[in-house]
Formats: sequence, structure tokens, C-alpha cells
Amino acid sequence: MASEEKSLHFIEQIIEDSIATGFPQNKLRFRFPPEPNGYLHIGHAKSICLNFGLGLKYNAPVNLRFDDTNPAKEEQEYVDAIKEDLQWLGFKWAEERYASDYFQQLYDWAVDMIKKGKAYVDSQSSEEMAAQKGTPSQAGTNSPYRNRSIEENLALFEGMKKGDFKEGTHVLRAKIDMASSNMLMRDPLMYRILHRHHHRTANDWCIYPMYDFAHGESDYIEQISHSICTLEFVMHRELYDWFLDQIYDESTVRPHQYEFARLNLNYTVMSKRKLLQLVQDKVVNGWDDPRMPTISGLRRRGYTAAAIRKFCETIGVAKRENIINISLLDFCLREDLNKTAARVMAVLDPVKLTISNYPDGEVEWLDAENNQEDESAGFRKVPFSKTIWIEREDFLEEASAKFFRLTIGKEVRLKNAYLIKGESVIKDENGQIIEIIASYDADSKSGSGTEASKRKVSGTLHWVSAEHAIETEVRLYDRLFLDEAPDSHTEKSFLDFINPNSLQITKGYVEPSLKEVQPGDQFQFQRLGYFIVDKDTTASKIVFNKTVGLKDSWDEKGKSEENSLNNALKDINKYFKVNTREERIAIRKNIGATIAGISNYSLLQNSFKKNINNNKSSLLFAQLLIKYAFLQFSDYNKEDIMKLFSMSLKSESTFVRSRALLNLAILDNAAFLVALQPELENLQNNPPKSTSERETEFLENLMNKF
Repeated sequence: MASEEKSLHFIEQIIEDSIATGFPQNKLRFRFPPEPNGYLHIGHAKSICLNFGLGLKYNAPVNLRFDDTNPAKEEQEYVDAIKEDLQWLGFKWAEERYASDYFQQLYDWAVDMIKKGKAYVDSQSSEEMAAQKGTPSQAGTNSPYRNRSIEENLALFEGMKKGDFKEGTHVLRAKIDMASSNMLMRDPLMYRILHRHHHRTANDWCIYPMYDFAHGESDYIEQISHSICTLEFVMHRELYDWFLDQIYDESTVRPHQYEFARLNLNYTVMSKRKLLQLVQDKVVNGWDDPRMPTISGLRRRGYTAAAIRKFCETIGVAKRENIINISLLDFCLREDLNKTAARVMAVLDPVKLTISNYPDGEVEWLDAENNQEDESAGFRKVPFSKTIWIEREDFLEEASAKFFRLTIGKEVRLKNAYLIKGESVIKDENGQIIEIIASYDADSKSGSGTEASKRKVSGTLHWVSAEHAIETEVRLYDRLFLDEAPDSHTEKSFLDFINPNSLQITKGYVEPSLKEVQPGDQFQFQRLGYFIVDKDTTASKIVFNKTVGLKDSWDEKGKSEENSLNNALKDINKYFKVNTREERIAIRKNIGATIAGISNYSLLQNSFKKNINNNKSSLLFAQLLIKYAFLQFSDYNKEDIMKLFSMSLKSESTFVRSRALLNLAILDNAAFLVALQPELENLQNNPPKSTSERETEFLENLMNKF
């Protein structure tokens, strides 16, 4: 029992406590409430798995409710896409509901609140309302329309409903407390005028309820017991409860709101607004572009529903925000595809290889295992002939002993086939290899049991018979963003971090067993990665999308860069211990080369900020980051860089001060120099005992610029 309790996440524990204190389990009811203003993304998948998972665990109904209260942004296309995504993920909803189903009831409740003096029509502009709302530390002031009579409010609200007024002329506000410490409680908006066509109610309404009013009341109408939201709605809970207080009947279930941490993934943006911008600016080819984090994009890329569900289960449900490494999602995917995807051979960067001693015109059909992880998958036949395609990178005319693939005079195995040895090459007029000549050992056939077949070689290559190969289009997808936190930098747009190589299209060759593939079929191209047949495939053209590689090159690169930077920071301590200028120059150049090789913007920024402290090694390292990193001066936060130079110019070390002065000369930013003028003058007038001749020279050169 104890281990079972430990396995419960905090929302499950809340539900267990509700049941233990008398809440009837048959009254449990949950909902997934998307706004149909965009496609669902991987962050929504976490909420979907949570809500529908609770439904399955407690045998409770889960509604799919579209919070469609803003016709300016909502479309039927999004409704249809959301339903398709949910079904693909493997979940079934109890009832399909819409907030628009409740427009009349919500309006009636609003009228009742006006009659009770709990709501009023405000005729201020949005700017005036924002000004009178106050600040977190200063109470707001009452609207001049707050004390309108009930009769006037009812008449105005009725006129708003009929369409008598233009957008922005009036709003309905709840009358709560303009001095509340929670600014959301300072007479929040309940209704606004929108003369827009609604995807379900057409032009029946000219006023639409605000989310905070409609959401909780919709939960109440549906008798939702546990309304689960993400953490940004914590401050909204007080308002959620206040609106329920106005309508709650003790004979019914009262919904309660609970918040959990949303999913934050590195190398990704989750904002619907930013995803829409990617689509509208044609950075990607639609919402289902395989580089998008949308569920439809992930599906088209080849991510499986099982992998996404496993990912959501693995990251769990927590109260605290954190950033999940997208490599974990890819790990879950590889685990799933490793069990289910058939192995086939494909060559994506082909070079012709001719086996000189293989009989002309002969074709052998060899046995190839479909999936070594699944005994029931069986075998298939692949053709072998005199001329085959291999990957260009699998051959070097001259290679070191550490090159374990084909080269002149070296023997390797062709997967499921024979041992071959490189003999010679044929080149075009530009020196490019266009054909490799090799010989084969006829007694070395895989699985034949001969002594030759058991001979150990250093490498095994995949290949495709040139005579039988099917030419295909292969779309090699990679991460859309180069930075691990593309939308977290105030000095940069997330679009600045678009990966220019996120899509590369090539022509490849696949074995003939793939002739009849259908969109959605998934395979492991041996030694290359996992691929899926794209929906653009036709009878005359097969299109494959790369889903994910066999290894996580991004994670390896990220760890390598982080380790390199950490080692460089350690090396800087040597700078202060060596005795000669030549030794210091050598250390600085080595550190500079390491920094220059780092391409991770966030890693550099974080390292820069972390090293702005009074430690001389840290200050020098931060100054070297400015000199050698690919970042521009404008990429740095102004306060951070001012703090760094101010501290560096006051450092006890002449090496730190000198590097700061050199960097100032290189930056050559007049405004920045003026801001630092007091520190520079103080350094000139009160030079520390450790001041060197070089430092004095650097300082004089700078001061001459004033």
C-alpha cells in the first residue's frame, strides 16, 4: 500500500483525498478544454494524457470542451484538427461540448449579476481602464461608471447584445474590489462587444464572454469535479471561485481548480502565437510541418502515439516548472520504433560500386531479417547483383587505421551478403569519385557457415542493388531551432535562431521490398535512422521523412560543448599562475579557440551571466567570452555588460583590468564608454599598485577618445 501511495502524483492524491472525505467516486468528472485558435502541440499532449489518464484510472467521464469564446481567432479547421489529434493519441471523450453551447445561460447569469449589483457596464476606453486598475503595489481607482443604476446597466447590456454599439465602446465588468492585492479581482471584464462571425453560432451574438467568466461557469454546467489547469492560472483561481459563488447551488457538484506545471521543452517554442507566426511567415510549410512541435507535425514526422504517451508518463506531473530535454522524447520514440519498425536498406548519398569478379547478369535473392527485436517479424528477400549503391561516406580512397569502412585494399562485409575488398576508383574530370571497383569472396556469403563467412572484418555496410533500387525523395528533418531556449532572450527574436539546415531534401535509393509502401508506414533505414512514408507520396513517387537518427547527435554535441566550456574555465586559473607573457598568450589562445567553437547561444549567455562576480578568474573568463564568442555586443543584456566592465575595472588583477580595457577599445561603443567614464577616470587618477605599463598604455589610449 505504501509503495502504491508513493506512486501517486499530487493531483491523484488530491482526488484520493476527495474520495476519502466523502466525495462520491461516481461524481468524478474531468474535461480537456482547448481553445480552437490553433493546432495542439506537445505541451497539450501532457494535459491530454493527464486528464484522460485520470478518467481511465477512476472510470470517470472526460469531456472534450472547446472554449470557443473568441470568434476573432477561432476556426472550424482547428476544431477538426484537435479532434483528430485526440483520437490519434488513443483517447475517447465522453461528450463533445462547446462553451458556445452555453452562451444563453452565461448571458442570463450575467443579467442576474447586474440585478444583484455584482456587475456593471463600463464605457471607458481600454487605455483608461488599464490606467485606473493600479499596480501590484498600488490600489486601483473606481471607474466613473461603477455606480450606474441597475436599470441603466441592464439597458446598456441589452443594447450590447443587440448590436447597438461599436466594438470597444462598452464592456461588462464584475464589481469586486479595486483595492484587491490580486489584480485579477479588480473588476475584471466579463463581456466585450465583437461584431465577428462565430464558427458555430454564426452572427447570433454581438457580445462574447471573457475566458475567466466562461471557463469556470462552463465547468459548473458540465458538473466537472476537478478542473485541472497549468500554473499560470494560479492567480485566476480566486476569480474562478468568485464567479462560482454567484451561481452555486449546494445540491450540485462545485468544481475546484488545481494547477500543475506545464511542459517546457528545450529547442522548442510552445506559444500558439509564435507557432502561428512560423506558419504565416512561411518559415514552415503549415501546422503539420514535421519540424513543428504540433501533434499533427510530430505525427507526420513519424512520432508515435505510444511514444508521446510514454514521454508524458515519464516526465510526470509536478507543481514546479522545469525544462525537459527534448532528447527524452526522442529516447521514448526510439524505444518504441526499435520494437516495431521493420529494418530495410536505403542509400541516401549514393556512389556506385561495381564488383569486378561477380558474374555479369546474375542476381541472387538473399535472406534479410526484418527486425531482430521481433522474432515474429520474419525475413524478406533482397536482390544482390554486380553493381550496387553504397553511401559515399562509407568509402575513402586513402584512410587511417581508425576508418572502419571501405578503402583500397581493405575488406568489409556487405550486410546479409559477402565480404568485399576495395580495388580502385573511377573519377570524373573534377576528381570526384563516380565509381568504386571492388572484388568479392564468393565463399563468404552471410549465414553460409563457411570459414570465409566467419572471417572477422572491421565494418559492415548497407547497400542497395542498383538494378533493383527504387529512387525516392527523402526529406531530412532536423531541429527547427539552433538554440536550446529560442524564445527566452529579450535581446533576440526567436526567429533569429531558426536552423537553416532544418530541412534538406535529397534523392535516395531503397530496396525493392518498399515498392508498395503507404503513407504512415515506418521503417528503420539500417545505420541511418528511422523514416516514415509521407502523405505526399504518390503512385509514381515515394517520399520519406526522417523521423529521428539512431543516436542523439544534438545531446552529444550539447554535452561536449558544455564540458569544453567548463574545462576552459578551469584552465583560466593557470593564467594567473604562469610566469611569462608567452605562457599567458598560449593559454588565452587555447581558451579563445574553445570559446569560438561553441555554437550554443544560451550556453554562452548563461556562462557569461554566471561569471559576472568578484572572482578574478570569472571576470577574466567573461571578458574572454566577449572577445572570442560569436555573440555580438548587442546580444548581451545592457545591465549585465555594464556590471561586468564596472567590476572588471575595479578588479585587483591587472590582467582583468587590461583585458577589459582592450575589449572596450575593440567594442568602440561611444555611448558605452561615456557610461563608464567615471570608472575609467577613477582608474587613471587612482591607479592600483598592480598596474602594469601595458594597462597604463591601454587606459591612456581609451581616455584620448573623450
